Amino acid sequence: MSEVIRFDHVSKTYRYRDVQTLKEFLPRFLRRDEGPATFNALNDVSFSIERGETVALLGTNGSGKSTALKIVAGVTRPSSGTATVVGRVAPLLQLGAGFHPDLTGRENIFLNGCILGMTDEQLRGAMPNILDFAEIGQFIDSPVKHYSSGMYLRLAFSVAVHVEPDILIIDEALSVGDMAFQAKCLERIRQMQRTGVTLLFVSHSTTMITDFCDRAILLHNGNLELEGKPVEVIERYTETLHLSDAQIADAIANN
Repeated sequence: MSEVIRFDHVSKTYRYRDVQTLKEFLPRFLRRDEGPATFNALNDVSFSIERGETVALLGTNGSGKSTALKIVAGVTRPSSGTATVVGRVAPLLQLGAGFHPDLTGRENIFLNGCILGMTDEQLRGAMPNILDFAEIGQFIDSPVKHYSSGMYLRLAFSVAVHVEPDILIIDEALSVGDMAFQAKCLERIRQMQRTGVTLLFVSHSTTMITDFCDRAILLHNGNLELEGKPVEVIERYTETLHLSDAQIADAIANN
């Protein structure tokens, strides 16, 4: 195997947004207290992922998971350090992200496919499979702003898995949708694993992590806390949630 994702001492610093409302402005004005101007989403994080691996990112809210995924997807860049990604990346970061609300589902397939580097001919060839997998029928020619969350998921996932990605990124998207479609998505993930696609995803489902992942990486307050076997990382993760020893043991036993 060879590395397809490598983080070398990656840090990401964001600036707090400008104050937008009077309610936000007055307390700061009266105290003359603007607070910190920036915060660090990632702090000197280093890891690598081999071709064909399935790796989970764990961590509490604000730990840096989504920032790491966005860097891999090319949505944002590190403030310092180096992130190297090899191959076509299909990101499923947020439900409907990348969809233009006023375009139809069919038009958004072409838009997303072009962004991911597919040619018009390739997209037309993949279209029947995308539509068959998504199962949204006549709504494919309706503006996606009228879609339900389940329809967004069906179309977004179908596009992501049919553009022949080398790396598939999934950020909790599978928590939306009915059980039958979730099962269909998981089976598709199994197929992609067998063909050597690298999978990187965020999930709070410890069952999914232990069932699908070769490794797991735990982020905490922007720092890489631990990487290793899924069960070991899950145990540390549950500790960060301040669970009791009995709850931790039960979570591991059930997975």
